Amino acid sequence: MSTMMEKEEAHRLIDRMPPNATWEDLMREIYVREAIERGLADSEAGRTKDVKVVRAKYGLPE
Repeated sequence: MSTMMEKEEAHRLIDRMPPNATWEDLMREIYVREAIERGLADSEAGRTKDVKVVRAKYGLPE
């Protein structure tokens, strides 16, 4: 479920990186951005659970 990448946004992402950035740094930035976009899409579509429900499922304190 990848979102469509806009070329200009990809250029801006690269331009914001430090001069000594590696391919691994770039891939991490892309991964984080995609994870955030997916999370926002899930939230907007109502595909999330309240943190209390998840904590209770795993026996974690609130």
